[in-house]
Amino acid sequence: MLNVRQPFVNPELSSPSPVLTDMHVVIIGMGLMGASLGYDLRGHVRRVTGVVRRAEAIPTTRTSGCVDDVTTDAHAAVAEADLVVLATPVRTILRQIAELGPRMKPGAVLIDMGSTKTAICRAMADLPPYVQALGGHPMCGKEAAGLAAAEPGLYRGCTFVLCPLPRTSPQAQNLILSLIHHLQAHPLVLDPEQHDRLVAAISHLPYLTATSLVAHVMAVAEADPRVWEVAASGFRDTSRVAASDVRMMLDILFTNRDAVLNAVDDYLARLAALRQALATGDEHLLKQQLASIAHTRRNWQKNRQTH
Repeated sequence: MLNVRQPFVNPELSSPSPVLTDMHVVIIGMGLMGASLGYDLRGHVRRVTGVVRRAEAIPTTRTSGCVDDVTTDAHAAVAEADLVVLATPVRTILRQIAELGPRMKPGAVLIDMGSTKTAICRAMADLPPYVQALGGHPMCGKEAAGLAAAEPGLYRGCTFVLCPLPRTSPQAQNLILSLIHHLQAHPLVLDPEQHDRLVAAISHLPYLTATSLVAHVMAVAEADPRVWEVAASGFRDTSRVAASDVRMMLDILFTNRDAVLNAVDDYLARLAALRQALATGDEHLLKQQLASIAHTRRNWQKNRQTH
């Protein structure tokens, strides 16, 4: 793993590089991630074009202020782009790589924002050699989706994972690093398989555990609906991601299935161990395990606040 946070991020950098400034950026998908990116880039690059699926979305997207222009014609848009950003669900990204990549002009750069990387980077490897591509995943977001949830500054301070291909040129990587600098995010280079294994643990498994928790409380509510009245901050915090967009999460789970299943199996084994200690009345063992876990969680939070 190569962490490029320190070598490349200049905390005093307040404007994009001249290379980025000259770019015509086309963002495919004007939901939370795509529109938020548009807000941060518009006025700092030559042009931001948004691509939407439905013509009825054009007026709202145009008046939102996150793009200079908007279209439903992805083919025409990418043909003129210097940088194409795929900000759509993962399985849609896979289709768009094959469909749109060959229509890009020589030397143009393609990056995605999908939450899994192995399948996407494999698809990128099949692109024509004149297209520069690399996988991307900004580690930020909300449980809310869509243009209405987008906001300027969404990427500020987040880790932005990059998965360059062996064929990705240094120039393409530097362009994306300039983009990340402008967003005030922190680049981290990982290989695709490593990325998918890590996000299975810290993102995809938590989604399944949160949904299971809500399902459990729903079952409790069938016998006593007052459970919803006593649910407070603990339930709110631990169940928040259960409200995530289902289509998006299905794409994530099925394109990272093996890593997610491994994470679920490990999690269930650890939950079973805690259950066993409680069932047998082994307070010393349970206290030891809980204290160690609490210490790790506090240290993680402390380190997050100091970086």
